[in-house]
Amino acid sequence: MKGRSSTRKGPAKSRSGKAAGSKHGNGAKTARSRSSPAAGIREQLERRTRELAEAKKQISEVLEQQTATSEVLRVISSSPGELEAVFQAMLESATRICEAQFGAMFYYRDGAFHPAAQLNVPKPFHDLIQQRGPYSPSPGSTFEHLIRTKQVIHLPDAAAEGRFFSNNAAKLGGARTYIAVPMLKGKNELIGAMAIYRQEVRPFTTKQIELVQHLADQAVIAIENARLLNELRQSLEQQTATADVLRVISSSPGALAPVFEAMLEKAMHLCEAAFGGLWTFEEDRYHAVALRGVPQAYAAFLAENTIVPGPGSAPCRFLRGERLVHNLDLAAEELYRAGDPQRRALVDLGGARTALQVPLRKDDAVLGVITIYRQEVRPFSDKQIALLQNFAGQAVIAIENARLLNELRESLQQQTATSEVLQVISSSPGELQPVFRAMLENATRVCDSKFGTLYLREGDAFRAVSMHGAPAAYAATRMGQLIKPGAATGLGRMMQTKQVVHVADVTAEPAYRERDPTRVAAAELGGVRALLDVPMVKEGELIGAIAIYRAEVRPFSDKEIALVTNFANQAIIAIENVRLLNELRESLQQQTATSEVLQVISSS
Repeated sequence: MKGRSSTRKGPAKSRSGKAAGSKHGNGAKTARSRSSPAAGIREQLERRTRELAEAKKQISEVLEQQTATSEVLRVISSSPGELEAVFQAMLESATRICEAQFGAMFYYRDGAFHPAAQLNVPKPFHDLIQQRGPYSPSPGSTFEHLIRTKQVIHLPDAAAEGRFFSNNAAKLGGARTYIAVPMLKGKNELIGAMAIYRQEVRPFTTKQIELVQHLADQAVIAIENARLLNELRQSLEQQTATADVLRVISSSPGALAPVFEAMLEKAMHLCEAAFGGLWTFEEDRYHAVALRGVPQAYAAFLAENTIVPGPGSAPCRFLRGERLVHNLDLAAEELYRAGDPQRRALVDLGGARTALQVPLRKDDAVLGVITIYRQEVRPFSDKQIALLQNFAGQAVIAIENARLLNELRESLQQQTATSEVLQVISSSPGELQPVFRAMLENATRVCDSKFGTLYLREGDAFRAVSMHGAPAAYAATRMGQLIKPGAATGLGRMMQTKQVVHVADVTAEPAYRERDPTRVAAAELGGVRALLDVPMVKEGELIGAIAIYRAEVRPFSDKEIALVTNFANQAIIAIENVRLLNELRESLQQQTATSEVLQVISSS
């Protein structure tokens, strides 16, 4: 009975257990099947929400950076050559987006950093930067490391980086986290640095560092644009000054005082000098023929004394053959310490400290000297020296013209022609055709020629880009055409030698007898007999030529050749000015276009 009972209960228990187990198992599966999809959806939703938030944050950062770049580009395009406004805009954008308290920018020149711009710099640190001026970083400092590596320096905690960090920024500016970004021209030329500071320990993000690097690149572009623009302005200003002096020479034949006054006025203005004088040398003595801006006490001394060159003085050095005297500090030289009365009067009565003296030299003879003075110790630049030398050359021309009346008339005619070309250059920046026309018109008139042509070189050929007075039949075969000259022609010989080619009679030359097409066209269609081909050479490279022609066998004089050579040089200057101006315009146009695109991006 027990066995049966056990047997009966066994199956029942087993069934009961099986049923119970089945019921329990199915219930768990049902619960999981109902809860798992909802949980997965919630997880996906949360993940997508996080991704969306991160994407929005990234978009916001990108738009903010693009807006900052757009603002900087607007400042660059609206303030060409005005770097201070550009740098301030860059610092404002960098500190705002990077959540920094203050920032500064520096130029790097001659091994030293020069303050360029500051924004919100604490007063003690600001005063130090201004008072210190240009400085050379000490070994192991942040900027010294920047000079060596030319890489971004990021100090998350400046206090922990004593070997790099400037105590001045920390002590006087309260800086803790710091980033310094190099401003590189090309791949490896350091021209400045941009630094922004936080007054708490909080590292900058990668995107913030990239933004500052981008702004540093824009700063380099702005500096280069300003340099190009300043060079263009200086070139045009100097050419205009030369033209003004030449006009005075041409309008005052034989009268030297107005010429010298004009020279001194232009030289002092362009060279930033306080006063100046021009002396002629006669019978071992110098006589003042023009003075400008001279302090009253020193002017009285000059009125009572004749300048007699003493040992070691500039006039004596000129007589020994020196071409230039540049006195950095007149008060520090031996003449002043030895008590030379003329040097003492110049320094003590005139307040002169730095002087630039150029002799008026004709061949080996010293005709006089032109001198300009500064009342502070500040050297003159190479361009200012070259400008004064140019004026000295013009003074010699004026002196010779006054001495030889017959040569005066011829010389004035040539100078007037040059003046008219320079006027066209200064009044037509960026336009070559008016300049070329003026050159050819003046060259053919002054040299008494039939017509003239200006060529520009293209590879091993020339293209006639301007003509004046050419016969119609000749112009039709030449103007605008690409001409490959024969080796025996004037242009062909000039291409080989880069020297002036002067032919008294083209019909007597082998090229004509051999029926060279270029020579035949000149002689038979243009009626040419004498020709003058003058090369336009820039830094050893032939870029074009000016050719003038006569209808009779009559050689050109040395002065006529010199005049056309001068026009060729002016043509090179005009072409270079146009190139600089076009580069500047293209750069500004590209920046303005970028700015407009970024504006659309930021507003949409």
